[in-house]
Amino acid sequence: MLLDPMAPHPFSRFVAILGRGKTKQRHLTHDEALDAMRMILDRQVLPEQIGAFLMLLRLKEESPDEIAGFARAARERLDLPETLPQVDLDWSSYAGKRIQLPWFVLSVMTLVSRGSRVVMHGTEGHTPGRVYTRGVIEMLGMPVASSLCEAAAQVETRGFTYIPLEVMSPVLRHLIELRPVFGLRSPVHSFTRMINPFNAPAMMQGIFHRGFMDIHSGAARILGQPHAAVFRGEGGEIERRPNKPTQVWTTHGAAEPIVETWPALLGEAHQPADTEMEPHRLFAVWSGDESDAYAEASIIGTLALTLRTMGRAGAMAEADEMAADMWQARDRTFLRGPL
Repeated sequence: MLLDPMAPHPFSRFVAILGRGKTKQRHLTHDEALDAMRMILDRQVLPEQIGAFLMLLRLKEESPDEIAGFARAARERLDLPETLPQVDLDWSSYAGKRIQLPWFVLSVMTLVSRGSRVVMHGTEGHTPGRVYTRGVIEMLGMPVASSLCEAAAQVETRGFTYIPLEVMSPVLRHLIELRPVFGLRSPVHSFTRMINPFNAPAMMQGIFHRGFMDIHSGAARILGQPHAAVFRGEGGEIERRPNKPTQVWTTHGAAEPIVETWPALLGEAHQPADTEMEPHRLFAVWSGDESDAYAEASIIGTLALTLRTMGRAGAMAEADEMAADMWQARDRTFLRGPL
């Protein structure tokens, strides 16, 4: 039976909910967000509808229910292996760095070198002039997956994998690449961070805009994430700025979020931008060939937040001390470095 060409498109109801004007528009419910993203991922939506949908969401700002629904739909469509590896920590990296190098990568490598299993996922290239995590991971000799099955195997053998977004979802990678078309980031940049493909019990989140911490914390609670932390990280990545106090929202299951402010580690003097942005310096700092007070404070501070989120440290001071000890005792031969 032919569809009536004048009948509303099935996806149009979601656009209408968001675009009815100031007095009638509303957030999508969790189930509406779930169904909408299922249709997008199944390629059942017209390009014009996707553009309108994403920009209306951006104008309105996403709700926790919407972010959770979108992330849940993305998880449903993953081509996962039959048996998932045991993973300790999920780490997303979607922003890229333009002012400071991604020192957080060395926080993660410290954990991996001590036996923690970490899944990192992200994307690159959507904004010119940034250093993206994938290139740094490859430079350090750590594995990048070409499939989710390969990612699972890398976790088993190396304790770490980096999964490019296009491996998890070519559709979502395409939507993120629309940023130059829109001139703005879209909600895809937000919910992809929460996909957590291998269902790790602990999840770290870094954001750029202050107003999104309650949204991400709320989404983590809706998703039933056992342990999650979100904070305004340097450049929007999961990286503690050591020269500024850092407010962190932590959630543990369905409990109300815990909001704490971690003190600055280096005082609050302004840190000049790194004008060179040479990624090889990460290996130089790891190996001890180069000393950088800002970099090491950033690495230790980010590691401390992570240890506390994972339940491996209690008070903030204890987490900072534990992180400093782990960094000082790191295996300096663990990373291969530039060839």
